[in-house]
Amino acid sequence: MNTKIVAFFALFIMTISANAQIDRSQPPVAGPEPQISIDEPQEFELKNGLKVLVVENHKLPRVSYSLRIDNQPIATGDKAGVESLIGSMLGNGTTTISKDAFNEEIDFLGASLNFGFSGGFASSLTKYSDRILQLLADAAINPLLTEEEFESEKTKLLEGLKADEKSADAIAGRVGSALSYGTKHPYGEFVTEETINNVSFGDALAFYQKYFNPNNAYLVVIGDVEYKDVKKQIKKYFNDWSKSVDVNSTVPKPSPNVQYTQINFVDVPDATQSNLTITNNVELKMSDPDYHAALITNNILGGGGEGYLFKNLREDKGYTYGAYSRLGTDRYGASRFTATAKVRNAVTDSAVVEALKEINRIRTEPVDPQLLKDSKAKYVGNFVMALERPQTIANYALNIKTNGLPADFYTTYLQKINDVSVEDIQRVAKKYFKAENLRIVVVGNGAEVLENLEKTGIPIMYFDKFANPTEKPKFEIKLPEGVTVKTVLNKYLSAVGVNANSDLKSVMTQYEATTPMGAVVTEEKRLDGKTAQNIYMGGNKVMGMVMTQEGATANGQPLPENMTNDMKANGGLFMEMNLVNSDAVTISAIEQVEGKDAYVVKVPGEVVSFMLYYDVESGLKVKEVQTTSMQGQTQSQEAILKDYKDYNGFKFPETRDSQMMGQSVVFKLKEVKINEGVTDADFN
Repeated sequence: MNTKIVAFFALFIMTISANAQIDRSQPPVAGPEPQISIDEPQEFELKNGLKVLVVENHKLPRVSYSLRIDNQPIATGDKAGVESLIGSMLGNGTTTISKDAFNEEIDFLGASLNFGFSGGFASSLTKYSDRILQLLADAAINPLLTEEEFESEKTKLLEGLKADEKSADAIAGRVGSALSYGTKHPYGEFVTEETINNVSFGDALAFYQKYFNPNNAYLVVIGDVEYKDVKKQIKKYFNDWSKSVDVNSTVPKPSPNVQYTQINFVDVPDATQSNLTITNNVELKMSDPDYHAALITNNILGGGGEGYLFKNLREDKGYTYGAYSRLGTDRYGASRFTATAKVRNAVTDSAVVEALKEINRIRTEPVDPQLLKDSKAKYVGNFVMALERPQTIANYALNIKTNGLPADFYTTYLQKINDVSVEDIQRVAKKYFKAENLRIVVVGNGAEVLENLEKTGIPIMYFDKFANPTEKPKFEIKLPEGVTVKTVLNKYLSAVGVNANSDLKSVMTQYEATTPMGAVVTEEKRLDGKTAQNIYMGGNKVMGMVMTQEGATANGQPLPENMTNDMKANGGLFMEMNLVNSDAVTISAIEQVEGKDAYVVKVPGEVVSFMLYYDVESGLKVKEVQTTSMQGQTQSQEAILKDYKDYNGFKFPETRDSQMMGQSVVFKLKEVKINEGVTDADFN
């Protein structure tokens, strides 16, 4: 024991001595620049045109296969979406192996295999490499393409489009690309319900046969393999892949940049925040001399938390959770510079002004040398870390081939990054960030943001959700004579059975839905001034929220005071009973829900707000949207309410069609209890 104590004491003294010799007032001296060594692949080509690149790496007993179908960009016109349908069907079985058996074998091997229309990727332990390569080849050459699977994937795609109908992100992406490239360009066309319904099973098969072939295909093999063995295996499994007729087409030029900086506004009345995209087209290729300087320039403007945009809009102003930029490359000469952010409605105009200021700043002011040094160091670190992934090496090998890059492109990469100067940053920014020709796409609630956007003095053009020019939206609300918030809410309460003579003391409701994650049950218990909401999955409680006049908790933890104050509006027997005499509640619009007019009642809040929709004719609530905004992030929960049914004199919707993670989830009313099943103990 004494020996151990002495040894420990000696180690302690040595540690103190070593620490005493370190001058902590100075940062540690940087180590030597990492040496990038990327093995040059061995190559061969099959008679069908498949080009194979093999990189032997025996560090770990693993191997990966990357299959790339290197077609030119394809415009599919009135059948847009056919490539997505085929891509989702690939990799799910073959003509000789069922979908379930195929996926079970991959799981059994501890391997991974996935496909899209542009190719596939597979990886496994070396001892299973022959079999996983065989499965990859079989899935590519003999995919299981059935009409049943086609219809299933078509339904999923249509459901996804429906879920995205009011998504500001989806609208911004669609409109931004369509306006920048043009709807006839492969990068500008978009998928709609109409184009999906135009695609038949025969169309999908013909598209696969025409474009998914070895003519322009590459297969990159990286890992613990021997070149001669891999060559035999690939010839064995891929030789039967038939070459198709070459498809020669010219990629059209994208639309020109706008003649002057302008706002392109898309009105989304329900939007609780604005989606901003500041963009211009660029022609930048990886082989261009400006490429490395362009990477660092974009990194400084909006590459992350240290970027100009993030520091201004997020850290300084608190307008958004994040603001970023991207400077794309494309060997066909069609790419974009984009700066993006999602901001609160109230600061949309200010966010536009500040973002433009930062774009102009990097064009006109020399970047701080230390910031440039730090930016390059971060980029180098990320580059080196990425080399640990086999897919990165595969992509690098393919980039050299497909982009016409010199063989030493990646071995000299870091040197070229470190050679970027202050002068390079300003020169490249002026060249690719077109301050006088920027398209500022704003997707948001026009009633709340347009007045201040107009004050910026930037010309505003108006477009619908599919990039068609349109007129400026009108926001005047012409309500029928005598209609007020109070009359709308009282009509609802009367419609569901609540009046001065109602003997209503408590309410308990349960709704149930079946989801891919299993059964989900939501339960609400309500007393005067109190509400308890619980969510169960698989019989287990996963969330519990309690609201009383004293405060609110979630899973037993108190909520912030400002959030609690907002949530009080939803407390008690019916939230309308709390709102009917509130001066803060307004009617903001008349909109259609499920084809019928509804009054839109806006309930403001600092953190939590509500939009409630009441059928003009029946008075019943037909839709509700709850929006929570915290720390620059905004999340909305929407539900369509329908099929009202009477329970002991009170009406409740039998169906709540909600959105969960972008998917429609239908909740059905399971149980209602009036004046029973609820006690004060439920709110402790």
